[in-house]
Amino acid sequence: MTMPSFEQEIKQYFKQRRIGFDDHSGSYKRLDFGFGDARAKRYFSFDVKEKRQRYAMRNWPTDIPEEHLFIIDDLAARKILAYAPNSGLVVRDNIRRKYVFFSVVDLFLMPKQRVNRKIQKHMQAFKGKWLTDLRSGQVRDTLDQVFSAIKAYLERRADIFVNILECYGEYAGEEISEGGIVRRPEHWEVDVAETR
Repeated sequence: MTMPSFEQEIKQYFKQRRIGFDDHSGSYKRLDFGFGDARAKRYFSFDVKEKRQRYAMRNWPTDIPEEHLFIIDDLAARKILAYAPNSGLVVRDNIRRKYVFFSVVDLFLMPKQRVNRKIQKHMQAFKGKWLTDLRSGQVRDTLDQVFSAIKAYLERRADIFVNILECYGEYAGEEISEGGIVRRPEHWEVDVAETR
């Protein structure tokens, strides 16, 4: 039995639950879907992508294991950034039957390797690609769990963008160490005095 496309699955999800949504999946300039209340700053826009087959690892210079590798266009990632802070990416991994949610913050902060892939049209050019680790996103079993993760992200916006001082997020392949000297109150007083 053939799976419906991920775009069709998302549309069906919204319709079955009677959730109002905007469908821009036919546009190259907008994110695929949007939903929520814009007046309450709860409107969320996201792109959907699928991992439909395994990658030929000999073609990609990365140490990420194939089962966790996901390749996204650099331009697609930049488009998500244009809709920040209420934006993200949802990936359906058809091979492992999992979903992965990346907020725009995750995409911005997580380790990634960028490469240019040669393309041949009328003349040779390049297309930017991100080699990413699906474990850096929130791996979920169902779309209900994905939308719960989106809701939690929206509810934590103040913490993520204003209140959390330490490095945000835990991402595959990254180890955050400590550095610098201990900052004391007098350091902030000097900073304020010299910059205001």
